Amino acid sequence: MAISQAKKARMKRVREGKLDPAVHRSSFATLDLRTKRTKTKQEKLNQKKYKPSYSNAEQDSLYFLFI
Repeated sequence: MAISQAKKARMKRVREGKLDPAVHRSSFATLDLRTKRTKTKQEKLNQKKYKPSYSNAEQDSLYFLFI
C-alpha cells in the first residue's frame, strides 16, 4: 500500500534529525476509548418507541386572552 503524504513528511523530518512528532503524542492517542455493548433487557423495556403525541399536550396547555 502507498504511504500517506503526512507519514512521508514525518519520516523526512526524522531522517533530517528533527524531532519525531509521535514522541509528543499522549499515551491515550493509541487507545480506543469507545465501548460497545448491547442494551440490557431492562433498557429495552424502558426505551420510548414513539414520540409523545401532541394531542395530550394540547389538553394540558393554558390559554391566556388579553383584551
